Amino acid sequence: MTAEFPLTWLYVPGDRPEVVVKALASGADVVLVDLEDAVAPARKEYARAATADLLSEPPPVPVHVRVNALDSPLAETDLKSLAPLPGLSGLRLPKVSSPADVVRVAEGATPAEGGAIPVYALLETALGVEHAFAIASSHRALRGIAIGETDLRADLGVRDDAGLDWSRARVIVAARAAGLPPPVQSVYPDIRDVEGLAASCAHGRALGFLGRAAIHPRQLPIIERAYLPTPAEIDSAEAIVKAAANDPGAQALPDGRFIDAAVVVGAHRTLALARRLS
Repeated sequence: MTAEFPLTWLYVPGDRPEVVVKALASGADVVLVDLEDAVAPARKEYARAATADLLSEPPPVPVHVRVNALDSPLAETDLKSLAPLPGLSGLRLPKVSSPADVVRVAEGATPAEGGAIPVYALLETALGVEHAFAIASSHRALRGIAIGETDLRADLGVRDDAGLDWSRARVIVAARAAGLPPPVQSVYPDIRDVEGLAASCAHGRALGFLGRAAIHPRQLPIIERAYLPTPAEIDSAEAIVKAAANDPGAQALPDGRFIDAAVVVGAHRTLALARRLS
């Protein structure tokens, strides 16, 4: 069952089924099986076959698959092979640069029981970021957008991490404007740098991300801790909700804070996240 607010998304290479099995037991909210960057060209067919075997029945946690580049024959075969399988919870599309990329996949990848497979677009180029809102609002099957920061950094020639903040904010605003959940933060590539990951998560949360992709299970508790509300935030949210229940209009709390409907909505989301702690 998918968490109400998935916070941890763990990438694993599709050609390492033994690693995928461990990932399913890691505590990640979603496991992302990667058929693209993490798999060498000579092992693409094996990775697809191993993933199809995994998805022949529903796994214990949601599994999404990142298919190969959409302009390659590999992607077409990935989609035809995996879309009908009952264990597939979502498709992650790399290097999406236009709404047409999403529409083509969403309308062509139909599960065996009909309906639409949830699709997630990765924006990894300047053109993708430039078209962020058009992509985010392109199709009803699209459930989220996110940045692929390694490729975007190379495309932009950005060396300092702060140079990506404008693109990050652009994608966050586009997602929310299209009615999508806040995007998931991109991976932190150094699995040994615990303090750096925690600081990066705090910065991402301040920007408006919700949750983060990971490349190693040891990163999961750090990400979850960073994105879960603190005790002080929970206390504040409870006070706001209680005050709003007594008086639904805009008002000032005894401590001087002004609250209105938007603040109450945020408080309810904080408390929904807090339920993960119980």
